[in-house]
Amino acid sequence: MNQTLGSFTDAITGHPTPASVLYKGIEMSSLSLAERLWVQWYQYWENPVIATGVMSFLLHEIVYFGRSIPWIIIDMMPSMRKYKLQPGKIPTVAEQWRCTKLVLLSHFTVELPQIWSFHPICEYFGLTTHDVPFPSWFKMAWQIGLFFVFEDTFHYWAHRALHWGPLYKYIHKMHHEFSAPFGLAAEYAHPLEVLILGMGTIGGPFMLCAFTKDLHIITVYIWIILRLFQAVDAHSGYDFPISLHNWVPFWAGADHHDYHHMAFLGCYSTSFRWWDHFMGTDLGYKRTRAKEAEARKRAASLAQDGSAQKAVPETATTTALPVKTAA
Repeated sequence: MNQTLGSFTDAITGHPTPASVLYKGIEMSSLSLAERLWVQWYQYWENPVIATGVMSFLLHEIVYFGRSIPWIIIDMMPSMRKYKLQPGKIPTVAEQWRCTKLVLLSHFTVELPQIWSFHPICEYFGLTTHDVPFPSWFKMAWQIGLFFVFEDTFHYWAHRALHWGPLYKYIHKMHHEFSAPFGLAAEYAHPLEVLILGMGTIGGPFMLCAFTKDLHIITVYIWIILRLFQAVDAHSGYDFPISLHNWVPFWAGADHHDYHHMAFLGCYSTSFRWWDHFMGTDLGYKRTRAKEAEARKRAASLAQDGSAQKAVPETATTTALPVKTAA
């Protein structure tokens, strides 16, 4: 019993490991500033499991709420309404506060255990954690690219499955409470949905590491940051001229995902549009956006015609004024 309890405790807290052991043979002067800060973090905790657990959780909270705050500010700016995809549906303070409380509860009860167990799982799969130096930018770029493709594919099919009768009613319906989403609502979801869709985010790194044994946790952290930005932005409810999908046609973005919340069906992907395109689950979205574009075009045409009609009488009146002659 004591041996079992000790093994469980070791998995949760790890063993204190001095820096002299962690970084034996490493020449610190050859490291970059970021790498030296990384070393100092692990030196401070003197326990890789705790150091990774604390860093992972803080990273998630800071990025998630840090990226949500700008959207909260934008929601309070009337000048931004013209970019709102559903202009009449601005989240109230009460809705945002209720969403924040539930998201925080989920983070501390559902996600924290997963995040804390991340280091032991990484070691099991052979993922590098405290080690330096970091991998090259080129290696990190192609690995993160693979993670995006894997997660988008996993999310499309898992998300589509969650719209099946019982799964939607008992799990996914909670996320659809807001038909006009906002940034904070990105992780407003049932605990089971957090677990299911979270597998797509972390599954790619673990699979790559299982096959190649060549993955550093710093690459995973950058991937998580980009994934959180994508998730929060997709739920922002805003589409700007500078939005990424206007420059990268196959990127989904808020324009794509906002329709999903409005219609409750279709547009199941996260990052890219190709699965919805190939499977025909974006037909409703395409029809809706085409009608909106036609309506805007017609309104602009009517406004232009109205301006022209106003200009004609003014000209006619000016030229038709009677000429007074001397008596």
